[in-house]
Amino acid sequence: MRSLFLALAALIPATRAAQTPARPTAPAPTPLVYRGFTPGMTYLDFVVRAQSLARADTLRCDTSPHTAQVMDCGLRIKDPADGATFFLSANVIEGRTSVVSFKDSGGVAVVQNAQRDLERRFGPAPKRERGMWEWQAGRRFVRLTWRGKADWRVASITLNDRDVMDRITHYLPPRAH
Repeated sequence: MRSLFLALAALIPATRAAQTPARPTAPAPTPLVYRGFTPGMTYLDFVVRAQSLARADTLRCDTSPHTAQVMDCGLRIKDPADGATFFLSANVIEGRTSVVSFKDSGGVAVVQNAQRDLERRFGPAPKRERGMWEWQAGRRFVRLTWRGKADWRVASITLNDRDVMDRITHYLPPRAH
């Protein structure tokens, strides 16, 4: 009886080890969501969200002259949450957005408002350069860029998924030698 007890006691650590959940190798990147759009979102999700924010505009998409697997889409939107208006565009590769971009222009306040909005959503920008702020999560990022003169600015907020963007190489025309 004693040997049976010892044999069972020896199995308990092995049983516990088998029941211990595996540790994740790396945390999943947090999604970067901006006005309901995320880098790498499906084309259908992009269309539904874009049309829900469309003012009097209709989404237009142009396919690549080389393949229907790559297209560029765009329209004017107005976000009802804060009344902000943008030209929204997306590059779509194999049914997913590689780039989603919000563009606006106006006075210096255009950039200041975008900076405040992005800091409120994502915190202070960890990467800052002249005319550019960027937030990253894995191979995805949100980037604010701006340029302009004394009292006029063009600002662009870009959501990018590098994994989707890398697929474009399958559709590039062969190089001429």
